[in-house]
Amino acid sequence: VCKYVAVELKYAFEETGKTKEVIDTKYGFLDGKGSAVKYTQSDIRLIEVTENICKRLLDYNLHKERSGSNRFAKGMSETFETLHNLVHKGVKVVMDIPYELWNETSAEVADLKKQ
Repeated sequence: VCKYVAVELKYAFEETGKTKEVIDTKYGFLDGKGSAVKYTQSDIRLIEVTENICKRLLDYNLHKERSGSNRFAKGMSETFETLHNLVHKGVKVVMDIPYELWNETSAEVADLKKQ
């Protein structure tokens, strides 16, 4: 979990670090004077990035063909990609879960987010 939180924090900070936006506070607590703060160095950026981390973890899928911490990755697993290709070719694939749920968040990914 820590690995993926760190990875997503890194990506989120890279994405939000490209802006040149400046936040003009127009107020000061002690002296009444406002100041401008770069968004990239603002508390708002940190808050926005951390608020979206759990949501970003839902983009992961379990790749059972991999081992260790690499079992979680973005994108469809090779197994499900193969199964989807078979279905699109007209092959009847029978599994314990209905076809409509194949792309839903797995219990393992939901647990990753919960942790």
